[in-house]
Amino acid sequence: MNKSDDSNRMTNEEWGSAVAWSEFDYDDPAEDEEFPMEREELTIERIEEMLSNRQFKELKDELENNMYPVDLADILEEVDEKHLILIFRLLVKEEAAETFTYMNSDLRSSLIDALTDSELEEVMEEMYLDDTVDVLEEMPANVVDRLLMVTGEERRAQINQLLQYPEDSAGSVMNVDYIALNREMTVEDAILKIRQVGLNRETIYTCYVTEKRRLIGSVDIKDLLTTGESRLIEEIMDTNMLYAQTTDDQEEVARTIMKYGLIALPIVDHEHCMVGIVTVDDAMVVLQEEETEDISIMAGVNPNDDSYFGTSVFEHVKSRIPWLLFLMLSATVTQMIMNSYEAAIAVMPQLTGFIPMLTGTGGNCGSQSSTLVIRGLAVGEIEFQDLFKVIWKEIRVAVCTSLILAVVNGCRIILMGQGDVMLAFTIGVTMSCTVLIAKVVGCSLPLIAKKVGLDPAIMATPLISTLVDISTISVYFAIISAVFHLQV
Repeated sequence: MNKSDDSNRMTNEEWGSAVAWSEFDYDDPAEDEEFPMEREELTIERIEEMLSNRQFKELKDELENNMYPVDLADILEEVDEKHLILIFRLLVKEEAAETFTYMNSDLRSSLIDALTDSELEEVMEEMYLDDTVDVLEEMPANVVDRLLMVTGEERRAQINQLLQYPEDSAGSVMNVDYIALNREMTVEDAILKIRQVGLNRETIYTCYVTEKRRLIGSVDIKDLLTTGESRLIEEIMDTNMLYAQTTDDQEEVARTIMKYGLIALPIVDHEHCMVGIVTVDDAMVVLQEEETEDISIMAGVNPNDDSYFGTSVFEHVKSRIPWLLFLMLSATVTQMIMNSYEAAIAVMPQLTGFIPMLTGTGGNCGSQSSTLVIRGLAVGEIEFQDLFKVIWKEIRVAVCTSLILAVVNGCRIILMGQGDVMLAFTIGVTMSCTVLIAKVVGCSLPLIAKKVGLDPAIMATPLISTLVDISTISVYFAIISAVFHLQV
């Protein structure tokens, strides 16, 4: 039976009750004088001014209504310790806990030293379990002991369980706060349970159906809200779902979440019992950390979780010097090759002028190929079995690019009077060989590294450039010696 439009329309009282969380009427903002048309940006200067004027109530309202926790964490890095403690104590418990998760290690340590045990307990209880574990992993042992001491016994047991999972595994980043439903529940019972426990869960958009803790299905909140209240959960649950094991690599779990557009991915143990979920925000953090690690390794820098300015000069030196030493010493091979061609260089001194151009071009070509392959490996587009397919593609690319580079460089040599046609042709042939070698080396090494269990990013710019330099010098002087009949 269809109802009229009037009977379907909600009264103002009903609408206000349905959205009790909102403090604003949905009338024309221009007609409501109290509607916040424009908010003054809450800057560090404004916060310090309000503290100086002892406008604590106004600052508390501003922090609660006009500031996101992640932005507040950035601002707190710039204030002195006295103001830091004062501002943090003005925050409501939920916002304080979320802000705490976004802080850097030094800021957290300062707060932990200043807060009382009861205040720390409130913060720890409000934080989601996976965020708590992340914080503990970054803290010194004495700080971890104090944080665990103020944590409840049940929560402490959950934390210790998560800390036991291997580093970089799905179990180490999962959250045990999820909503579990029973297959015999009605939709009405399920919605009631969500209302009762939802505030303490990180996500309620996907609920999981378990039987004796074993994962048997999932239900989206959309299905619960759009189906009859008397229907059973087993009638609407999805049994064809994705899940991961606690020991699976966290990067693979994150890629699965991003690939299939999931809000969360259930995590099960070896007995298929559900133990937690990895949410999309955690997946984004994992991917960001992995990409940061890859970029650091590709640049010849040991990965570091701290920010650039948060890392001391000594730590910067410590992370960079190993690769610099290795690359410097490996350049000895290049020097030895050039020393063996001293006689040829003495006959034609102009040969040395082309070396930087050839090695630079080769290094750039190798870096291009390695970067694309490493990216393909990271997103799952390329696998080791594609090795010969990738090499064949890069060979064709090398032929095309080398011909263009050789022709342009040959014209440049002749027009600038740096040599005759024969020298230009010889340099062009060397250029073609260099580009071909660089492309093949650049695309092959990351795939081989992945196969033998190494990080493909290791085979990136610094190492490939060194290998290509050695190959280029060898090929260059071999061709020059053969063409111009120079004695080695």
